[in-house]
Amino acid sequence: MPDLIAEGLLPHQRWRRPLHAGETFALGRTAGPWSIPWDQQISGEHAQVSWEGLELVVVRLPSGRNPVFFHGQETDRFSVRPGEHFVIGGTRFTLSVDQSRAIVDVPRPLEEQSYSSQALKDVRFRDAAQRLEVLSRLPEVISGAASDHELFVRLVNMVLVGIPSASAVALVVAEGAATDEPAPPLQATPRSDAECPVRVLHWDQRFVTTSEFQPSRRLIVQAIRTRQSVLHVWRAGHDPRGAQFTVAENLDWAFCTPVPGTACRGWGIYVAGRFPSEQGRPGSADLREDPKFAEIVASTLASLRQLSQLQRQQATMAQFFPPAVLRALQNRPAEQVLAPCQTHVSVLFCDLRGFSRKVESDAGDLMGLLQRVSKALGVMTRAILDHGGVVGDFHGDAAMGFWGWPPPQEDDAATASSLAPDRIAAATARPACLAALAIRQEFEAASRLPGHPLAGFRAGIGVATGPAVAGGIGTSDQVKFTVFGHVVNTASRLEGMTKLLHAPILVDQPTSEAVRGILPAKLARFRDVAKVCPYGMANPVLVTELLPPAGEGSELSDADVKNYETALAHFVNQQWKEAYALLQQVSPNDEVKDFLINFIIENRRQPPANWDGSVVLHSRE
Repeated sequence: MPDLIAEGLLPHQRWRRPLHAGETFALGRTAGPWSIPWDQQISGEHAQVSWEGLELVVVRLPSGRNPVFFHGQETDRFSVRPGEHFVIGGTRFTLSVDQSRAIVDVPRPLEEQSYSSQALKDVRFRDAAQRLEVLSRLPEVISGAASDHELFVRLVNMVLVGIPSASAVALVVAEGAATDEPAPPLQATPRSDAECPVRVLHWDQRFVTTSEFQPSRRLIVQAIRTRQSVLHVWRAGHDPRGAQFTVAENLDWAFCTPVPGTACRGWGIYVAGRFPSEQGRPGSADLREDPKFAEIVASTLASLRQLSQLQRQQATMAQFFPPAVLRALQNRPAEQVLAPCQTHVSVLFCDLRGFSRKVESDAGDLMGLLQRVSKALGVMTRAILDHGGVVGDFHGDAAMGFWGWPPPQEDDAATASSLAPDRIAAATARPACLAALAIRQEFEAASRLPGHPLAGFRAGIGVATGPAVAGGIGTSDQVKFTVFGHVVNTASRLEGMTKLLHAPILVDQPTSEAVRGILPAKLARFRDVAKVCPYGMANPVLVTELLPPAGEGSELSDADVKNYETALAHFVNQQWKEAYALLQQVSPNDEVKDFLINFIIENRRQPPANWDGSVVLHSRE
């Protein structure tokens, strides 16, 4: 595959990138992967380049302020053949067809040396300032790469800059040689090299040549298997006796440093070079600083790649685990965090209203309806997560969230257990109520916008607070993270009762008692609706409506709420005449009051005999 090589005036101003048939791109100072950021004489997009199979067609763009030189002449359009180059500003661009191929049939070296990490730690750099200056840019070079290939290009170029004696550098991978078992002894007999194919991920050389770069597969496999830097010397200086052992033209030695860690499994940094002619009869001792530099690069690369991999995994996990769970997993073992445990929770059930009618009316566009329902569920889950909750489950067009799990860490357990029960309840009920109000507000805002995807949908929400078991609940075949207990059933019943009582949000008595004193009126209001005996339950419960602040999506004034609750007190005390009169003073737009009015009318304005003040519900909704 042909490559385009860019070379600036300084050693680190360089890259080598492959060309693909039919590919057209722009060269410039801000041209993505083909950027030349070091040259101020090159415009943001200076020239258009096309590889047409046999030659590179270069066209200067109107935005290119400075000339392009080819064969020493200023030219706006020309074709470049392999081995030729053109110049823009202070940068030379060369079309190269040099190839790289790992070969296995390399004769044994004249000299072989292996370096453990501990041995390289004792090596001191003679040119420490220069090496450290290059290494200081390494984290930025690695983390700033937008793709793996860009990472390979940057890394190889950096190693070339950091090892002045290197003639060629390659990033290679021999996955078959990598193992999770302890490193074998150096004298162990390895498997056949043919069993471990080696791929060159990217390579570059200091000077453009016409010869093929042939890294030694035997050397690479040995380094990856032993997890040590391995150096081979095929020719000592210009000793003619070693000529037959030269891997490629003008190369005397090569070493490979393995990249540790699972994020770069089987990777190695391969470096090859030539001894200076004035050095006489040099050997491996003259090269020890270079494997040390390569090992520092390899260790940094492995650490940053591992970090990047963990970040990607965490981003993936965020689709399945809410932030509260992810935070807990950072500090504690997963089996401890996710194990079922008894705790105090607040549970929110939210169901779409109007869904059945939409299914019937939009039968010809079910995919469009599905997208609208997905947006509606997104409103629910976003509110739950934004307020620190856990999305426990989906039931068709309904969602369930809960607060109070994961439980406190061990160092917070004593503090948590010492809190009064009402403070524990408030810690979970407050965010649950705020999430419920946020859901209601978003649906009501959408209903006022014609054509909005959520127009025509409303939500019924029930919130209950109490003890439960939360965590990984299920069977040996399948587990999901949810909550189990009477409080879940209560929240579900409350959500169903919102249809009967015509109240968007209903909460149980423990929730109401926990937050009435801590949620100011500018955030939320409450009104007790009635004492009801839900269908299928033996004991009556006090049901409370959670309202937004006056004037913010609520047509009920504070006076309306006060009149209703006073009427409810008369209702329970069997003073129905007074109750009826006060209910008539509540806003005519309030549908909740109709529940009590209808009950009074159905009983001919007289309380039933032996009535306990509660209303028995004869259906779930």
